[in-house]
Amino acid sequence: MQESIPVQLRFPPVAGLTVRGDFDGGALSSDFGPLILRGVDRQIGLTERLAAAFDDQRHPSYLTHPLRDLFAQRIYQIACAYEDGNDANALRGDPVFKLGLDRQPLDRATDLASAPTISRLENAATTKDLYRIAAAYIDQFIASYATPPRIIVLDLDHAQDATHGQQEFSFYNHHYGGHCYLPLFLFEGLSGNFITAALRPGQRPTGAENAMIVRRILKRLRAAWPETHIVLRGDGHFANPELMRLVLDDPHADFIFGLSSNPVLARFAQPFLEVNRRTHAVRCENARRLGQPEPAHTRTYHEFDYAAGTWPQPFRVVLKAEVMRCDDNPRFVVTSLCLPTPENLYDDLYCARGQDENYIKKMKNDLASDRTSGHRFLANHLRLFFSCGAYVLHQALRTEVLVHTELAQAQPATVIIKLFKIAVRVVQYKDRIRLQLPSHCPVKGLIQRVTEILFLARPPEPLLA
Repeated sequence: MQESIPVQLRFPPVAGLTVRGDFDGGALSSDFGPLILRGVDRQIGLTERLAAAFDDQRHPSYLTHPLRDLFAQRIYQIACAYEDGNDANALRGDPVFKLGLDRQPLDRATDLASAPTISRLENAATTKDLYRIAAAYIDQFIASYATPPRIIVLDLDHAQDATHGQQEFSFYNHHYGGHCYLPLFLFEGLSGNFITAALRPGQRPTGAENAMIVRRILKRLRAAWPETHIVLRGDGHFANPELMRLVLDDPHADFIFGLSSNPVLARFAQPFLEVNRRTHAVRCENARRLGQPEPAHTRTYHEFDYAAGTWPQPFRVVLKAEVMRCDDNPRFVVTSLCLPTPENLYDDLYCARGQDENYIKKMKNDLASDRTSGHRFLANHLRLFFSCGAYVLHQALRTEVLVHTELAQAQPATVIIKLFKIAVRVVQYKDRIRLQLPSHCPVKGLIQRVTEILFLARPPEPLLA
């Protein structure tokens, strides 16, 4: 419903001319992004796959918005930086968002869903729906490969999702110093592709819980890729016997986990640290004599076999014996891998898991995966999955369409600002629709390249029911 009182925008005069503005531009949109997202979605079939996993309990006689359209609308809006469900009220009549959902842009009868409809969808989610959607994301990850890969790295990490209010299963976490959720994210470490996620209560997970989730993921991956070598990688939260046994039971799997120090490991590390302290003192003395800056650290790498009391067997433990100006900094990694040298295993294989935190930052900072402000836990879980869908679309756009361009390594926020937030005027004729973009658009060439690729690419076969 349009406002009865027009809103006028006032600006200082320019060259002696009065400057005023209003919101009577008509069929204008501030977002070109939905059309690009539509092209990517048509290629990978994401929203169709997710909607097929959700059990729609609405009566068919009263349906106005198909389930796939609701999923696409919510995910596209998040992917264009409209993370609030209430934004649907303003965007439901946006002509470009309507084009993105294959609707006529200027017909009021084809308006998109309102915020209450989106809210009802989120609160209709059941545990079975969420389980099937989690599995659908794994299937989407598998489908992103034309042939089975020789090796994949499953990066596991938890991330704080601060809560403020009466959200279900919001618990106090001493490590983060506040009430929060602690969702688990899984990414493929070599490509950055999203695998799946699980919204969790705020307390630290047990080894049995981690193993339960990973076991189901491995089972689904193994059904598609029986010979692919899978490496589990994570920090000290995942160095537990349940996950170790899970890997031992799979002949084509390995793990590399961080390991917290304890008195036994400290005794193993002590002789190497003492040698490094003397070496560091000599290096600092030599630097002072030569008038050069003192080295910040001295480190060496070592390995030994070790087994905690609950472990199924001894495993290889790599020690980084580092001495710094202020204090010692010993670090431990436990692994089932045999071939890499201790230095390569720690620096090149284990430390690379830090990239997983960058993937999570994209999900949280750019795509609002922590916008879990609803009361119901299951509704918040579905919100998390909507943000995950936005990440999958952005990742596919960046890796498949934007390669060899200035945005090939861009964050989602950069893609949104440079490529999505472009004004569009929509003109509808009897037999065609014309989009008018700014004459002085700074990314004309990039837009032409992206749209041509998406236009020429042939959509895949539809998903089987």
